[in-house]
Amino acid sequence: MKLIVEPEDGIKSLIDAIGRARKSIVIVIFRLDLPEMEKALRAAMKRRGVEVHALIAHTSSQGNKQLRKLESRLLEAGATVARTDDDMIRYHGKLLVIDNKTLYVLGFNYTSQDIFRSRSLGVVTKNPSNVREAMRLIRADEDRGETFRAAKSDLVISPENARDLLTRFIKKARRELLIYDSGLTDDLVCGLLKKRADAGVRIRILGRLEKKWQVKGLKAKKLNRRLHVRAMVRDGRRAFVGSQSLRRPQIDGRREIGIIAPHSKVAAAIAKVFDQDWIDALPKAEAREKEAPEEAAEPALAR
Repeated sequence: MKLIVEPEDGIKSLIDAIGRARKSIVIVIFRLDLPEMEKALRAAMKRRGVEVHALIAHTSSQGNKQLRKLESRLLEAGATVARTDDDMIRYHGKLLVIDNKTLYVLGFNYTSQDIFRSRSLGVVTKNPSNVREAMRLIRADEDRGETFRAAKSDLVISPENARDLLTRFIKKARRELLIYDSGLTDDLVCGLLKKRADAGVRIRILGRLEKKWQVKGLKAKKLNRRLHVRAMVRDGRRAFVGSQSLRRPQIDGRREIGIIAPHSKVAAAIAKVFDQDWIDALPKAEAREKEAPEEAAEPALAR
């Protein structure tokens, strides 16, 4: 597995992925406003004969107009385009599959705001079970009569298995949980976090925690930039990256897609970014100290 960190990595990893495609590109889109990306997709089709298949959300918070224009442009370029089911409250997943071998699970949309001006993350995996599950999900969501049941993989899929997997992820924390989340409000999850904090787990949150849960042991800070990812690092060894906030609608009602990264290198890399973001979010006097002495003794990469 590999980690994408935005805004540092920019659009290059996505353009390079599209450029490496030889047979097929499957892309799941909630928003896309990057001319460079559309140009790369057109070049893949026109110059290399790559089949491009796009599954586009039926709506977004910005409405349908831009999505329908995007559909038209992709169709004119030769792509196959499908639209997500309008029976679902919202289709918010972001995926990219290259040659049916490499899967990109992204916390960010294909937009300049998310990629160049926001903190976000993405995970790249070649694990066959993850690629198969993503493709199976995409096919099921295109076939509106098909019921999808999650199979065993690293994918976290709302509403099918997200609550179970994310709850299990949190319960297994023994020393530390680092959380990026712009809207942490789910009572069951927050209650579980409080229990882990009471058990001695150090929990730090960058984003927003519902006021009633701002209690001893649950510490939240506002990121010093726009946040557009949902991620957790557990004990420096496991990480979750995805599109679902720890809110009931995103866990139980919408199509959200994430992944649990079982590789400690990915977890350590996210922890390193988080630690710097945490320092930057503190007032200047505290930032000079960076962390309390007992906390400074344990660097991010050692977790």
